[in-house]
Amino acid sequence: STPVVSPQVGSHQDISHESLSLFRLLEPQIEILVLGTGDRVERLHPATLKQMRECGIAVEVQDTANACATFNFLMNERRVVAAGLIPP
Repeated sequence: STPVVSPQVGSHQDISHESLSLFRLLEPQIEILVLGTGDRVERLHPATLKQMRECGIAVEVQDTANACATFNFLMNERRVVAAGLIPP
């Protein structure tokens, strides 16, 4: 089964190294974090993305509809993946 956790993020502007800390604690360690930023793709701070890469986690940022599809695809590929989704 897939656990569901809910960090408190209201918009893409709330996504930070701190708000993503929960994803760094998951076991087994995730390979890819898919972030859905609502109705459209929003840019995240480059330092936030760099910090996640340094922890060994790739981050894919998409609009939420595409992020859901990407998450499902990666799950079917048996990748260790998590998603952070902001409702559109």
